[in-house]
Amino acid sequence: MDTLNPDTVRRNSTPHRKAFYLSVFTVIYNILEGVVSIAAGTVSGSIALVGFGLDSFVESLSGGIMIWRFRGLGNLSHEEEERMEAKAAKLVAYTFFVLGVYVLYESLKKLVLQEAPEPSILGIIIAVVSLVVMPVLFLLKHRTGKSIGSRSLVADSKQTLVCCYLSIALLVGLGLNYLFGIWWADPAAGVIIFVFLMREGYEVLREGKAGCCGT
Repeated sequence: MDTLNPDTVRRNSTPHRKAFYLSVFTVIYNILEGVVSIAAGTVSGSIALVGFGLDSFVESLSGGIMIWRFRGLGNLSHEEEERMEAKAAKLVAYTFFVLGVYVLYESLKKLVLQEAPEPSILGIIIAVVSLVVMPVLFLLKHRTGKSIGSRSLVADSKQTLVCCYLSIALLVGLGLNYLFGIWWADPAAGVIIFVFLMREGYEVLREGKAGCCGT
């Protein structure tokens, strides 16, 4: 009589399927958000908007790790999964650092040279939509991660929460420029985004994501 693999049963459970679909949504949403943000930021000259878009792409990499984590890799041992995820998490962390340095450089250059960006209503819309979507996504991923005992998904949900803070910084910077013509608010928001990028990269390295995760 055949016996079911406990890992297969666990991965096919409803909470694990929910974790998988939440991760898929995270990747799709962040890719779309990243494309639109970078396009809008390039047109308007907004480094805050470009930095926000770059962060969205990195977040999609993090979400990709979660998809890989929950899709069910029957050919790999638990130890092999952890080693591969730890390597992927380091790549995500280093990407945060590289993009953070770029955003800081561009922000300081615009502040020093007083390169005023054009007001961007599309950027404001992106920030508002993100402020609606990301808190809900954070709560769903955090609760699901807690219910299945997945520290990796809980850690990923915290990155989603950081996106909420980035959205606030972006909205303030773009809003001040759009409503009051305070041009330096945009690159100043870029500096704030740099701080968050560095923090996210550090947290990924410190927690090791997969290296300390139960699932």
